[in-house]
Amino acid sequence: MQNAELFFQIMHHFSLKTNIMHYELCIQHYSNLSLHRSAKLEFDRVCYTGIWKVNYMKIVTLIENTTMDPTLDAEHGLSLYIEACGRKILFDAGESGAAISNAEKLGIDLTQVDTAILSHGHSDHCGGFIRFLHYNDKAPIWVRPEARLSYHNASGTCISMDPELKYSPRLCLASDKEEIAPGLTLFSCNDMEKTVPIDSAGLLKWEKGTGNCHPDDFLHEQYLLIEENGKRVLISGCSHKGILNLASWFSPDVLIGGFHYMRVDPKDPMLEASAQTLLGYPTVYYTGHCTGAEQFSVMKNKMADRLHYLSTGTEIVL
Repeated sequence: MQNAELFFQIMHHFSLKTNIMHYELCIQHYSNLSLHRSAKLEFDRVCYTGIWKVNYMKIVTLIENTTMDPTLDAEHGLSLYIEACGRKILFDAGESGAAISNAEKLGIDLTQVDTAILSHGHSDHCGGFIRFLHYNDKAPIWVRPEARLSYHNASGTCISMDPELKYSPRLCLASDKEEIAPGLTLFSCNDMEKTVPIDSAGLLKWEKGTGNCHPDDFLHEQYLLIEENGKRVLISGCSHKGILNLASWFSPDVLIGGFHYMRVDPKDPMLEASAQTLLGYPTVYYTGHCTGAEQFSVMKNKMADRLHYLSTGTEIVL
């Protein structure tokens, strides 16, 4: 019998018995397996000694505007579950808390999350943290200090952080560059030179005390840079400071997050121009939420396999 056939038989046998092996991870062990007996012994060791894990990064979309799985909820919002650098991370929590229900359906235990991050202080990203506070009793939630200010959308509707979250002792205020763990760094990029001007898209920041409002400057937005196994992965919520700016500042291997192009006319040549600019970086992009479905399609036609959609339930393994 060929070694590959043997390996898959053993892999299938042990995965059924232990339910801890994943085919995508197991195959990486194949090069170490040669003979029938040695393959069996190696797989015994891999499965039962705990020295089986291959370092990898996993990102699961817990909620987004769309879903390909009818058993999972969708809403205008974003929430990502991340396993990287030995941490279990919740990045944003959507608006309603439905992300937690989706996590349960996907077999992800959010009580084990040890780090939570809020990308910015808009309700479609922070609303679900209210449920998370009661669901998980330990994870700190990293936010920008400005995230606790008052924000409104273009129609005047308040989209600010709920007071229960705003005054929670679990909040940790992040500096402009905050290493929260080895390989995990938060950046505000507030002091970075912008090659593309920020478009507030009608979003407003209300001035405390005076009641005056101004276009949102997005000082409350932050980004997570993950550096592991020689890869640099940037996680963004909505990229309000400009997706082209972010790509220029970080030039990551992978960039995951919204582009905030949903209010751009799909016929606007700016979309194709942006796609062309993004192709100039050595980056693979995963986007959704505030990018807009039609806008995504226009950019996808230009970017092909360099651009992918993040729907609810999507899993990325790097």
